[in-house]
Amino acid sequence: MRRLVLVLAIIAGCLVSTGTAEAATGQLLRDDTGLYPRAIRLEHSGAANGRIMASVVTFQGNADGVGAIYESTNNGANFTQVGTVEDSGAADGKGLCCATLFELPTAIGSMQAGTLLWAASMGADARPMSLRILKSTDVGRTWSYLSSCANAPNDRGLWEPEFSVAADGRLVCHYSDETDPAHSQKLMEVRSTDGVTWTDPRPTVSSPTFGHRPGMPVVRRLPSGTYVMSYEICGLGGQYDCVVHTRQSPDGWNWGSPSQLGFRAQTVDGKYFTHAPTLAMAPNGKLLLIGQILQNADGSVAADNGRTIFANAEGSNGNWYELPAPVAVNNPYNNYCPNYSSPMVPSADGKTVLELATDYDGTVCKTYYATGSANRHPRPPRP
Repeated sequence: MRRLVLVLAIIAGCLVSTGTAEAATGQLLRDDTGLYPRAIRLEHSGAANGRIMASVVTFQGNADGVGAIYESTNNGANFTQVGTVEDSGAADGKGLCCATLFELPTAIGSMQAGTLLWAASMGADARPMSLRILKSTDVGRTWSYLSSCANAPNDRGLWEPEFSVAADGRLVCHYSDETDPAHSQKLMEVRSTDGVTWTDPRPTVSSPTFGHRPGMPVVRRLPSGTYVMSYEICGLGGQYDCVVHTRQSPDGWNWGSPSQLGFRAQTVDGKYFTHAPTLAMAPNGKLLLIGQILQNADGSVAADNGRTIFANAEGSNGNWYELPAPVAVNNPYNNYCPNYSSPMVPSADGKTVLELATDYDGTVCKTYYATGSANRHPRPPRP
């Protein structure tokens, strides 16, 4: 429900922060609403390789939800808006949430490697919802409708689409699904050989407990060929409500029994993230993980909440360790803005990482970005 509240609050123009007045550190991406940021480094786009593309959800006109597309040609030192994604599914206040950005690593159907895909949850305020996909063949300048990877059969929600390419070369769309009456929410995947026709829908995480709500999947492929997924599981109750989990797949399609909830990502001293995780992979295979709220082993909020990312060089196995986050968000809490689903882009040599994170500036949720070290080193004292 928090996603629907997000859409309604923005349309009503009544975003009100109960957090601190001081906004996050870092450079401002745009001077108005910028929600649910995503960022990727181009690797399959010829002369454009090395550019960093970013997107945020914003609103214009009659509360039309749009995707604002940005480009950096200097490793994230600054960004310029180069495109806007507009679609009828989000026009006239129908609702837009949770957009993703993806570069095809190989040809899929008639689409060449380097084609950009953008997808989002549309229709939260004009049910039924759908996960509509648009594509760009000119590095994000122009966009056209491609397909929908999921369409709701009822008035329940479809959220947070994410893409990967499985080992067999098929495009996979992962998403959170509220439409099954047997589950409050579950994670689903569908696949396609051409990006137009989607088949074989099946769950990847589907708890036998009705109230459990796995959500917000992100998938990365390791150099070994193993795939790793990060996600939250809400509805657990207690200190681990919305705790961040991971699981693995040998081929990007088979994830084991959906009823097995996966593994809690934590440090050797028991710290863990709750809410809105994202996952990134450096060229050397090191994984970087972030969540909205950092908590101690006893469930209390950690001192470096909003200032920490996790790293793991063992393919998500074993314990994770802490690194300072490039963007410092002041005391994020369970809310759709501060440090909510913050993407990370490691540098080509893996030594640094770019982060985009949202935080309130007054009553407006904005996106900030900064680059920091991805190498393990003593954490500097907090100011």
